[in-house]
Amino acid sequence: MIEEVEGIILSVTPYGETSKIINVYTKEHGIIGIICKGAMSVKSRLRSFTQKLTYGNFNIYYKKDRLSTLASVEEINPLKNIKSDILLISYASYLSDLVMQVARQNNNKKIYFDFINSLLKIEEGLNPLVITNILEVKLLDYLGVGLNLTSCIMCGSKNRIVTLSSEKGGLICENCYQNERIVPVNIIKILNMYYLVDIKSISKLNIKEDIIKEINHFLEVYYDDYTGLYLKSKDFLKSIQKL
Repeated sequence: MIEEVEGIILSVTPYGETSKIINVYTKEHGIIGIICKGAMSVKSRLRSFTQKLTYGNFNIYYKKDRLSTLASVEEINPLKNIKSDILLISYASYLSDLVMQVARQNNNKKIYFDFINSLLKIEEGLNPLVITNILEVKLLDYLGVGLNLTSCIMCGSKNRIVTLSSEKGGLICENCYQNERIVPVNIIKILNMYYLVDIKSISKLNIKEDIIKEINHFLEVYYDDYTGLYLKSKDFLKSIQKL
């Protein structure tokens, strides 16, 4: 019996001479493996719909905890702007790899919707670095290393906050401050906004470039120190950003 699932292809692996196995992040079942018979053939109607970042409704013969089989795909959004720009492809590939790691540990549907909405906002032309950082902040909770942005990480006080420490993982108040680097209050406020904002509702982003860069640097250090994740796509994204 064929089941329709909404999802996006995170990775593609050749299988045999003419087939593929795709890992699809689905709204209904999380990440599932699907075999696409004959999809590498030039004449296959599935060929163009079984590429990484294809976002659509997948009609499959679903098999729980086993490879499902693809029957057809109906594309929801071709993500043409992303796929025609090497920088945007790099952002989307990094987010795909990051989300794959997170979703394998936690099957919360909010991860799926935040990821899809992030890609759609990048497709719409919003700043890809800001959108990426917003999603990175939200994913920290699912990795078990969420930032404490409401009170001092040391004593719990909500008063006289002086900085945000990447080493300690949260805010530091005046009484607990021990010569940590001072992070400006406006950056702390924007990071908190990143955590709270509904990605789908974002229509514009008015953030100064120096603040964007400082937040990105903070998150890079924090991810390196706390998540244990190493993604080649992140290194590639950094190399493209420098061009």
